[in-house]
Amino acid sequence: MNDVQKKWTGNIQLGSKVDLNVVLNQLTQVFNTSPYLAHNNMQMRVVDGQIEGYIEMAPNLIGNISFQILHGGVAATLLDSIGGIVAMGELYSRAEPDQMADTLKKVSRLATVDLRIDYLAPGRGQYFIAKAETLRMGRKGCTMRMTMLNDEGKPIAAGIASYAF
Repeated sequence: MNDVQKKWTGNIQLGSKVDLNVVLNQLTQVFNTSPYLAHNNMQMRVVDGQIEGYIEMAPNLIGNISFQILHGGVAATLLDSIGGIVAMGELYSRAEPDQMADTLKKVSRLATVDLRIDYLAPGRGQYFIAKAETLRMGRKGCTMRMTMLNDEGKPIAAGIASYAF
């Protein structure tokens, strides 16, 4: 296993059961080094044993200047990112020790195939939190549902995405 794979896997030992909390924390650390996410001050973090996406409103994220609301592309990026990272965590949580080598390959290949975003309300708020849940996990891909709430708990955007691995 090379150094890049170790970063993505929390130094998982093949043939052993993973400590999911270690893996989730490692995944968030790696995602947080993404230049694009860092440029937009997006963060992934583990809260109560689940990964969530977080972003604070900033002037460079405004899409509609007249109404001072979050750009829809920022919402789409956060939703796609949370869907992908939660899918990776789900792959690890379902893996048996003898399947870990295959799981590592799946995680490293995971890519968005289809993404649909519904914008539910104007993107107003001091910060936004995104969460995801698995709708279906198959042998070669999965389907995730994502939601983004503002600081008042109001749904701003929702999405469904398919990821191949």
